[in-house]
Amino acid sequence: MTQNEKAAAARKRKHAIMIVLLVLLFILFIAPFILVLINVFKDQADITSNPLSLVGEHGFTTKNFPEAMQKMDFFNVFKNSLIITTCATILTILVSAMASFVIVRNGKWKACSTLFALMIASMVIPFQVLMVPLVSVYGGIFGILNSRLTLILMHTGFSVSMATFMFHGAIHSNIPLELEEAALIDGCTRWQTFWKIVFPLLKPTVATVAIIDAMAFWNDYLLPSLVLTDKEIYTIPIATQAFYGTYSTDIGLVMAALLLAMLPILILYLFLQKYIVAGVTAGAVKG
Repeated sequence: MTQNEKAAAARKRKHAIMIVLLVLLFILFIAPFILVLINVFKDQADITSNPLSLVGEHGFTTKNFPEAMQKMDFFNVFKNSLIITTCATILTILVSAMASFVIVRNGKWKACSTLFALMIASMVIPFQVLMVPLVSVYGGIFGILNSRLTLILMHTGFSVSMATFMFHGAIHSNIPLELEEAALIDGCTRWQTFWKIVFPLLKPTVATVAIIDAMAFWNDYLLPSLVLTDKEIYTIPIATQAFYGTYSTDIGLVMAALLLAMLPILILYLFLQKYIVAGVTAGAVKG
C-alpha cells in the first residue's frame, strides 16, 4: 500500500468514526423527544408498564390531548405566549436593526462606539444577578409587574444587545455604503433608505434573530415566573410547570402538555431553519 493510499484509508476511518459519534450524539439528544412522542398516545397503564414500546397493549389513544388542553387552559396560555413572544420578537428586531444601522453609519461618533461597547459588555452579565433588583424595583417600588406589557419590554431589553451585535456585523460586512448613497441621490431620506434599501437585505439576519429570540421568549420560565402572578396571563412554561405539579402522577397528561408546549416553536424553526446559518455567518467575513 502506497503512502497516499494509507493516508486516504486513515481519512476514511476518521470520517467513519466522526459519523458514528455524530449519530450517537443525535440519538442522545433526540431520545427524550422520541420518548414523549411515543408515550403521548398511550394511556397511563401502558406508559407505566412499558414506556419504550411503540404502541401500548390498550392501543393507540388521543384522549390525553383534549384532557390536557382543558386542564391547563391551553388556548388561554397559548394566546398569552403568542402575544408576548410575537411582540417582544418584533420589537427586538426593529429596535436592534435601527440601532445597529445608526451605530455602523456613525462609527466615528464617540457616543455610538460607547453605546455599542456597553451593549457588548451587558451580554456577559448573568440574568440571575438582576433578579432581586428587578423584582424589588419594578414590583416593590413601581408596582408594574404582573403585566404582559412589562414582560414584553423586559424581554426586549434583555435581548436587544445580542440582536444589535448580529445586525451590526451584517450591516458592516454585507451592506455597501454605495447603495445608500445612490438612494440618497435619488431623493430618499435616511428613514426611507433604511426601510427600502438596508432592511430588506437583512432578511437572513432578521430570520436568525427571530428564531433565536422567539425560542428564548417562548421557552423562558424564569423571567415570566418573576413577573406574572395572575393565572389569566400565564405563559405556556409557567402553566406547564403548574400543570406538572398538579398532575405529575398522570404521565400521559404531562407528555401531552409537553408536546403542546414545544410544537408551535418547533414548527416556526422548521420554517426558518434555512436562514439560520446564513444569518449567523452574515457578519463573520468581510465581503
